[in-house]
Order: sequence, then structure tokens, then C-alpha cells
Amino acid sequence: MDKLDQKLNSIFEGKVLRKDLVHRIKKGTNVPTFVLEFLLARYCASDDAAEIQAGLEAVLDTLNDNYVRPNEANKAQSKVATKGKYRFIDKVHVNYIEKDRRHWAALENFDSRRVAISEKFYRDNDRLLQGGLWAEVTISYNAIEDDDYAFYIEDLRPIQLSRFDFEQYCEGRKEFSRDEWLDVILRSVGLEPAGLSQRVKMHFMARLLPLVEPNFSFIELGPRGTGKSYFFSEFSPYSTLISGGQATKATLFYNNQRKKIGLVGFWDTVAFDEVGGIKVKDQDTIQIMKDFMANGRFSRGVEVIADASMAFVGNLDLSVEQIVNSEVYDLFQPLPKEFDLALMDRFALYLPGWEMPKNSSDSLTNNYGFITDYLAEAFHHQLKHTNRYEEVSKRIRLGSAVEGRDEKGIKKTVAAFLKILHPTGMPSDDEFEEYVEYAIEARRRVKEQMNKRKSDDEFALINLSYFDRKNDEKVVFCQESKAALATQEPARRNIHDAPGSTVKPSEPLITKAPVQPEKEEPTTIPPEESVELEPEERFPELKEQHFTIHYGATGYSYESIISPYLLGAKSIEIEDPYIRATHQIQNFVRFCEAVVKTPTVKKITLIISYDDDTDMRELADRLDDVKQSLLELDIELDIQADKRLHDREIRIDNGWTVKIGRGLDFYQKPDSWFTVGVYDQSLKKCLETKVDIFNRE
Repeated sequence: MDKLDQKLNSIFEGKVLRKDLVHRIKKGTNVPTFVLEFLLARYCASDDAAEIQAGLEAVLDTLNDNYVRPNEANKAQSKVATKGKYRFIDKVHVNYIEKDRRHWAALENFDSRRVAISEKFYRDNDRLLQGGLWAEVTISYNAIEDDDYAFYIEDLRPIQLSRFDFEQYCEGRKEFSRDEWLDVILRSVGLEPAGLSQRVKMHFMARLLPLVEPNFSFIELGPRGTGKSYFFSEFSPYSTLISGGQATKATLFYNNQRKKIGLVGFWDTVAFDEVGGIKVKDQDTIQIMKDFMANGRFSRGVEVIADASMAFVGNLDLSVEQIVNSEVYDLFQPLPKEFDLALMDRFALYLPGWEMPKNSSDSLTNNYGFITDYLAEAFHHQLKHTNRYEEVSKRIRLGSAVEGRDEKGIKKTVAAFLKILHPTGMPSDDEFEEYVEYAIEARRRVKEQMNKRKSDDEFALINLSYFDRKNDEKVVFCQESKAALATQEPARRNIHDAPGSTVKPSEPLITKAPVQPEKEEPTTIPPEESVELEPEERFPELKEQHFTIHYGATGYSYESIISPYLLGAKSIEIEDPYIRATHQIQNFVRFCEAVVKTPTVKKITLIISYDDDTDMRELADRLDDVKQSLLELDIELDIQADKRLHDREIRIDNGWTVKIGRGLDFYQKPDSWFTVGVYDQSLKKCLETKVDIFNRE
């Protein structure tokens, strides 16, 4: 142990451990860091080599005996069935199933979605209901054959501290200098600070800011392999990482069908990995996201207030030097097209991921640091119970170029640094000015990119500054763009000229296809004379159609037939008596997949028929699975049964009706499930059927 190790052990005895122990076990197990450290703190809380070795063996034995690996689910279930009960380490989710009118637990690696659970467990641990929670869980076997479940949870212990003393944490901090405490935090996240510059150390601290400051909007873009998502996926049990996929308002914010708040109500930080791959279903999601990022509240029929910070991480595929010297590209280039300037303006901090070192074994520490869960509890307490914004406001003096959102972002960044590095008391003048300069640079990086995108001077005040303790004004620059004229003085695009023309042309980043010469001068319409196009001018006119799909024909999918007629639709009613067999229900699922791509649709009504041979219980179970999955997308599925039904008709509330003679089941059965056309409907061979599309009005 070096001096810092000795000091840390004496002041925070029992709350620290050697981080190399984590690295040694982590390489061979796919277990979150805070789970590993929970076990290491239990078995390796010693500096005696023999005791540590024995503790490591105990941790490995515990993981072998109690941690459920995804490919050993059947073995784990067999253990419970043969022994009566068994204790596991697994991630537990709790879902309310409407048809059963009760809650069921789902264990991720144990691979069971129907485990009985007592109300006390999810009442005391809200995060079980949204996103799940890692826990030591004792599962017992239910031998009563009449019950509709085989397993139930007898005991559940979240893998996190049961009690945290913030005052003790602050008292311990007083024994360290600022630089010592900075190194302690870095070692606690597994990094050795000795080989890092002060600027890179501050970058690593900046990654932690969304974990301590409520409603903090953070973005980091950079090369792959720098550990951008680690802090949000494994460091804290209070943060959740969404890896690509679809971002829906029901999942993120509020589900109107279930009357339940989304992820922002259950987590301190909601992070988006591979932000460029996010699929936004409808523009409402972006509008709600903007409202929430601005002030921590939004309205979806009810007013919702939450503290969650939002972090966005992703990859830059172009070199930073090229981007900052280009008139065409900017550092927001990887973001989805739905992320407009108004959303970008909410970012308080843009961390330059291109300055971060690549992950390597050499950067890992072999010294002591806080148990991850202990530090995560300290950050969670500060996010929920401390506010340093007013302290910063009284001490900071910003220049005239700093506008409203600039000021808020800068102050929140400085306040977050104070929470991490000065949980009690205030920093020295030099330290405070260091945080202010970093915060201004991080905010300027946001504003410079918006200024490059905007065709006017709305974001032109990029020379953000502050007054130091000598009352001298200091303008802060971004290191990567200080000498880049294309970023400091971007060309302004004339909105009345041809697309692509600029007031000051410059060399593009990459060669583009030559612009075709204009055939005539574009007509300039003064803004006050601009008119909104009528719907019939914006969209192609829809016409009635009556045609026959011939036997063996391909190129027909539900999406190609019905999607053009869903414009503006809010509800769809489908009558089809033959949605009973497995392949018919699968057809209905594919129909729903085509419908949900129209963001205005909020309700689907399915009217089916049945006969005496229909297994109603099995049919209800399968359709309820469809219903639950649609609820996650904020769409209600209403299922009705009519034994006398024979018609096949799809009625849309915008007036259009689609009649397919064979209903949804107009595809031929494939000769093999391993042939082209099994999954892509446009490649499937059809049965002969007539299609009539007409407007009821």
C-alpha cells in the first residue's frame, strides 16, 4: 500500500478494497462490477495476503454456486426443484400482468417469467418494477400442482448498501486534499491516476457528473474502445443504459395505457449507448425529451416531475481535425436526424471523447479504492438531497456572451464538480476557476456546433467568458477548434438561394457529387407571404383500389397494402374470424408491426371468431402476449370475440376500409422453414385473393 492507500484504509475502514482483485475476477465473469465488489467486500476485507486469497476463492465459489449463467437456466431450475429452495445472484424484474391481476417476478438468467413474489419486495424496492434490480434471491419450489406457478421468491436482498451515512462520508473527505480525493475517485472506478494528465483526469470526472446532478444533460462522442458506456452500465446500480433500439415516450417518460411513469422516474441516470442508432417512433418523444431536459418535468395528461439525468454516448467515425475545419460537418454529425437544434441546446456538457485514452490493462489500478456501491450511494444521496447551484451562482461571474441556457449548463456543471470533489465546503479560488473554465469549454463545444448548423446568427455568441478573481475577463476556447476558421467563423447558408449555396463557399470535407445546374432562378417568397401547403399538396392523393392477388404472386406485404391508408389514423378495427392457429396469430403480430410504424395509431381492436375445437385458454394467452407488447409501445389492443363472425374487414377511423378476401391469412405455407420468403412478407408466395380498398365516406 502507498501513502494514499494507508490513509484511505484508516479513514474509511471496511468501505474500500483492492481494485486489482476486481480485475482478476472480472476477466473471467460477465457480472456487473458492483455485484463483484459486493462479494469481494464480504470476503476480502483484509490486507493479509492469505486471507485475501481465501476470500477470492470464496467469491469464485459463490459465483460458481449462486450466479446464474444464461446457458445454465435449466440446471438452476432443476436445483430448486430437487432441493426445495436455492439462493441465486440474478437480476430480478417485476411485471404487473393485467389478465392475471397480479404481479409476477421474472429472473433474467434463471429464465423464468412467472415467479410468484410477495408485495413487500417490490413495495420496498421500486426499481424492481422498472428496469430490474440485481439481488441475492432465494427461490423456493411450489409443490402444489393446482397452482399456476412452479417457483416463488422466499427472500430478496438487493446488492447494495442497506445504510449509508453521508455525514461520515463528508467528514472523511476533509482529511484529503483536492488532488488526493481526485485520485481516490479515479482509483475507485478502477483507473490508476499516476499516468494521466490533469485534463484527462477532469474528463473522467466529467463522465460521473450525470450521476450526482439532477436533470443534467451530458453528451460524449468519440472513438470506440474508450469506456464511454462503462460508468452507466456497471458503475452504479442507480443508472441504466439503453443500447440502441427504439426510444418511445411510453418507455422513457409515461405510459398512458398503464398510467405508469417510465425510466426517468426510477433511475438517477438514463444513458443512451450508440446514440446514432436510436430509432425515434414519433416526434412527440423528442418534444417530451426536450421539455424534460430543460426543467425536469413534462405533461402527458398528467404533470410528471423527475430528477433523472440524461446521458448520450456514441462514436465519431471522422477525424476531429477534419470535422472542425469543415464547413459541411460538425461534431454532432452522428446524432439521429430527429435531434434538432432545440434538443442540442439542452446539452450542458459535451465531453471530447477523442481525448480519452483507449482501454488497456496498463491503465488499471492495483491500489485501493472505494467499494463501487459505497461511492454510488454517495453520488445517489447528493443527486437526491443536495443542491450546490446557489453556491456556484453567488461565486461565479460570467461574461456578456453567456446566454440563458449557457449560464444554466455552466453552473450545473460546476455544481456537479463540487459534489464529487468537494462534498462539503468550497474549493480554493484556483480550483474553482479550473471547474469554471472546464464547464465553459464543454458548453462552448455545444454552441459552436449549433452555430455551424444555423443559417443565421442565433448561436453566434460563442466566445463564452468569465471574470477571474482579479476581475479580468477570460474567453475560453475549445482546444480542438481554437484555430479552425470553419468553426470560429462558419459560412452562412442563404435560405433563399439554391440548396447547398453559401455566402462564403469553402472546401468540403469529402468530395460530393457535382450540383446539377439550375434550369431557372428560384422564386424568392418573403417570409410574411409564405403559406402552409395544404395536406393534399404535401401527400400523394389516395385512391380507391380493387385488384386481385394471383396464386404464387410475390411483392405483397401488410405494410405495402395498408400503410399508405393509415395517414392520420388513431384507431384501427380488424374483423377476421380466422386468427386462431399459431401461424394466423403470427400473421396478426406482423400486421401489428406494420401498424405501429404509424405514430398516430393508439388503439387496435381485433374481433375474432371461434368454434368448439378452439383452445380458448391457449388463444387468450397468446393474444395477451401481443397485448402486453403493444402496451410497451403505448398502443391499446382491445380483443373481442363473436362466434357468428364471418366477414374479413379492416376499418380505419380516417374513413378508409381494406377488405382482403382471405383476411390476413393469404400466404402459402412454405415448403421449408429454411427458405427465402419465410420471414420477409414481400418475398412470400401468395394464395389467390381479392383486395378492395375504399373510402366509407
